[in-house]
Amino acid sequence: MYKIETHAHTMETSPCGRVGAAEMMALYKEKGYSCVIITDHYSIRTFIRMCGKPWEEKTELFLRGYREAKKAGESLGLKVFLGIELTFNFSINDFLIYGIEEDFLRKNPRLCNIGLAKLNKLAHKNNLLIFQAHPFRLGMTRANPKLLDGIEVYNGHPRHDSRNELALKYAKKHGLLMSSGSDMHRRQDVGTGGILSPMLPSDNSELIELLRGNRENSLIKN
Repeated sequence: MYKIETHAHTMETSPCGRVGAAEMMALYKEKGYSCVIITDHYSIRTFIRMCGKPWEEKTELFLRGYREAKKAGESLGLKVFLGIELTFNFSINDFLIYGIEEDFLRKNPRLCNIGLAKLNKLAHKNNLLIFQAHPFRLGMTRANPKLLDGIEVYNGHPRHDSRNELALKYAKKHGLLMSSGSDMHRRQDVGTGGILSPMLPSDNSELIELLRGNRENSLIKN
């Protein structure tokens, strides 16, 4: 079975990240993971550090963490995919978006402004999946389940109580897809979550297929 990380943040891009992409890949390799999805924070907090730069340059700067992780991962035999953890303006809810290609971010700038309903239409048009991250963490509110593909039913962040048991019940009640992720920011966060798979996805199409078919017994809960 292949171990796949679905929620990880690099120091190069996410303001709250404390581990560089290359070191992160080495840590995941040590933990026996075969694949990591980089989900750096796509939010005002990230882009405010790039104030004054044209949006095209902001996009390239945002991609730095993923690109460094991909380069390091290739040298270690790790598969690395691009995702984002999107926070809309004037909201604290977070959404993990899977299946993204670099060109999607170039063609669709300022995603923080569009809201969940428009993101839902855009995601389905581009074969992306939307999972609400840690929906029962203190302060979060549950999004309309009709606008989601799934939710993160297990979040391994050791410094937050994500009330994962409530998220699991909610996913079952609304027939949502389920995911587990470490929500990795620091060294000690590596390998606290993820999913197990009998196949290793080679591209985004296979990754989306895997996430659509994921089951509760495939979730890593450390």
